[in-house]
Amino acid sequence: MAHLLGAEALHLEYPTRVVFDSVSLGVNEGDRIGIVGRNGDGKSSLMAMLAGRREPNSGRVTTRGGVQIGVLDQADTLDDDDTVGHAIVGDALEHEWAGQARVRDVISGLVGDLPWDARLGTLSGGQRRRVALARLLAGDWDVIALDEPTNHLDVEGIAWLAEHLKRRWSANSGGLLVVTHDRWFLDEVCTVTWEVHDRIVEPFDGGYAAYILQRVERDRQSAAIEARRQNLARKELAWLRRGAPARTSKPKFRIDAANALIADVPEIRDPVSLQSLAVSRLGKDVVDLLDVSVSYGDREVLRDVEWRIAPGERTGILGVNGAGKSTLLGLVAGTVEATAGRVKRGKTVKVATLSQQMDELDEHMDKPVRVVISELRTSYTIGSGSKAQDLTPGQLLERMGFSSTQLSTPVRDLSGGQKRRLQLLLILLDQPNVLILDEPTNDLDTDMLAAIEDLLDSWAGTLIVVSHDRYFLERVTDQQYAILDGRLRHLPGGVEEYLRLRRDQPRAAAVRESAVDAAGTATLGGAELRAAQKEISAIERRLAKLADQIRRRRDALADRDQSDYTGLADEMAAIGQLERESEELEERWLELGEQIG
Repeated sequence: MAHLLGAEALHLEYPTRVVFDSVSLGVNEGDRIGIVGRNGDGKSSLMAMLAGRREPNSGRVTTRGGVQIGVLDQADTLDDDDTVGHAIVGDALEHEWAGQARVRDVISGLVGDLPWDARLGTLSGGQRRRVALARLLAGDWDVIALDEPTNHLDVEGIAWLAEHLKRRWSANSGGLLVVTHDRWFLDEVCTVTWEVHDRIVEPFDGGYAAYILQRVERDRQSAAIEARRQNLARKELAWLRRGAPARTSKPKFRIDAANALIADVPEIRDPVSLQSLAVSRLGKDVVDLLDVSVSYGDREVLRDVEWRIAPGERTGILGVNGAGKSTLLGLVAGTVEATAGRVKRGKTVKVATLSQQMDELDEHMDKPVRVVISELRTSYTIGSGSKAQDLTPGQLLERMGFSSTQLSTPVRDLSGGQKRRLQLLLILLDQPNVLILDEPTNDLDTDMLAAIEDLLDSWAGTLIVVSHDRYFLERVTDQQYAILDGRLRHLPGGVEEYLRLRRDQPRAAAVRESAVDAAGTATLGGAELRAAQKEISAIERRLAKLADQIRRRRDALADRDQSDYTGLADEMAAIGQLERESEELEERWLELGEQIG
């Protein structure tokens, strides 16, 4: 694979801390690299240095001659007075950009519903994000660096972006760097994962699921890694294998390795005890929406909604921006009145909402965290029966990633992710029995998301989640509903069913057609199908053998004479050859899987 850019001995520090110390790495043709790590560990700084937007204190970044790098920042840099069309294609004439299939695909996939001449100042944050993405993807780049590209995108937009990036940055066709906390997106798009931690960058093969598997193996072998981080990672892996059907399409040798690792891990939730405790706290009646409709003036947002919410129910709500999700949540919380129909509420219902605005923190901005917590409950119970635990607010803070030194920090000086965690803690300490989470994953890194998911696993009550983070939604809820054309529809097939229903609508159908044309993939049948299935079985057997050979060769390295540099180099080259063969076979395995359908 041709080399595109590389970093040598990068060192970056601020007056109070060192971010990176002697980091060396590279990006090759065909690499799709996901960058993960805790908030503040330097993910965005690393990508900025690789893209040439930030200078390290020492070390250097080199690029192959002629390599063009495009960057999507987190910040909105669009001009309010510009138009949608000009922001994307500039001064290019229509026949120039319309003649390029890639540009047509980007425009139809991201901004097909926006007026071409609309001023950017009139657009919402999500619409502006799509324009910024379209402007970048319409360009001709060898490497693109995306910093939180899924922010403000809905589930449908994230799914389109993942498919586009996989098609465009396939093997030997440029490089991709992406910083994101969206774990589904990482798993769907990335072939390599870089974990930023403790001043270093540690590479892992594969997307998020493969990274979790390898991290668990690393943690089990290292006594210095704290037990809590290890257990959360193993629990995450257990869900990846048990709870998400989409992730079962992995080569068999990886499935066997994952099953061996999680053999002693219990189910992530005890639904029987949680349901029993929820009924005892809530009774049988929670909130029933009976033929409810809501209109704002002449605009009908929801119509004929029938939804009977049960105690202990864990439900995810899907829908495009403006579909009526916030209105639906308002009906449940009692902040929105129905225009027609009836809302029936149980007598013991106590609803709490984790909103995007973080209003709960407004009155506490000048107080230190420890003072805010001391004004609330002295203990909090999680779990039920023999597994019940009483935690102090301080212990809860620790579970949610706060260090002892941060207890004296005024709330206004906390980072966005810390404020988000404190907001959730304040709500939980109020002991609601119906919890509504409206985009709860904003500003949180993957480790903290796992910690919050772990906390919610033992929370007994009715949970309703609105989130564009597909991984989080599937992880913490047991069923999903969608708002389509003003009606609430149950989704037995989950997010995949929602995306299929959306593709059946006119605009999405056009996007799908262009995607199919670009991919040019056909489903096999008859003799070809049998031959493909036979080849898949042969590939799985060969992959298992390769995995065993690589493991034994790596173990043997430790017993070699470390001064025999020539022998060590030859052995590493042999291992590299086996790994490249394994990668090629995995790509062929995935290609055959897509053709079989």
